[in-house]
Amino acid sequence: MRFTAVLLFLAAPLHAAEPAVLKDVPYAEPKNERQTLDVYSPAGAKNRPIVFWVHGGGWKAGDKKDFQKKALAFVDKGYVFVATNYRFRPAATVKEMTGDVARAIRWVHEHAREFGGDPNAIVVMGHSAGAQLAALVCTDDRYLKAEKVPLSALKGCVPVDCSFYDIPKRVKDGGTTPLKTITDIFTDSEETQRDYSAAAHVAKGKDIPPFLVLHVATRDDTKAQAHWLADKLKDAGVAAKVVAAEDKTHGSIGSDLGQKDDAPTKALFEFLDGVLKK
Repeated sequence: MRFTAVLLFLAAPLHAAEPAVLKDVPYAEPKNERQTLDVYSPAGAKNRPIVFWVHGGGWKAGDKKDFQKKALAFVDKGYVFVATNYRFRPAATVKEMTGDVARAIRWVHEHAREFGGDPNAIVVMGHSAGAQLAALVCTDDRYLKAEKVPLSALKGCVPVDCSFYDIPKRVKDGGTTPLKTITDIFTDSEETQRDYSAAAHVAKGKDIPPFLVLHVATRDDTKAQAHWLADKLKDAGVAAKVVAAEDKTHGSIGSDLGQKDDAPTKALFEFLDGVLKK
């Protein structure tokens, strides 16, 4: 898939400070705008760790193109940054969206060497709806197994400010999201809701990667779910840390990641350094 185009692009001469950028790369056939990804690599990159970003947007909106500034912050630190699109509801279910994320990871894993990345050093991150998808693909190994990618290729997971890691618990506990909105996204079947819940798939011996769970300090819903997921991970022997972001909103905790002097960013880069051992 697109081997020649990718190789020719990376073979083109680049200014020393300029990253190599691949835009709108299809990870599924036939090509669909919602099933494409962008890759940002440090100039001359070779065997660099990969940060894989899943955007938010309520499972119905958002786009990878909004993350160029964020990408450059990670590239400046020596990481390859990949931002992916995925299909939206109502045309796609959450299962199909998670499958899209897994397919995109498979493409990255297969082609990593071509853009200077390490196929076995991938950290999956996501904000809001993207955090739910990121956490699910990193715990329910059926998605990556279907793409013939080992869960061990993932070295970390960083879900950012999401309150849907355990959906049946979220429904039971209540919160700021109307029940109809929750059931529109995750159905009214408790079995299906559980299947879409990262916490329900946590178990020992699955090669689940370490987690850094970020949340807005003043959002009770995301705080409760962050700690619930982290406790489940720890009980299964998976390293997990929760960081509360002070003076942030649901939007700014995601948009500010990568910025200088941003406290969640500092925690994030410390986590990346630890799990990737750069």
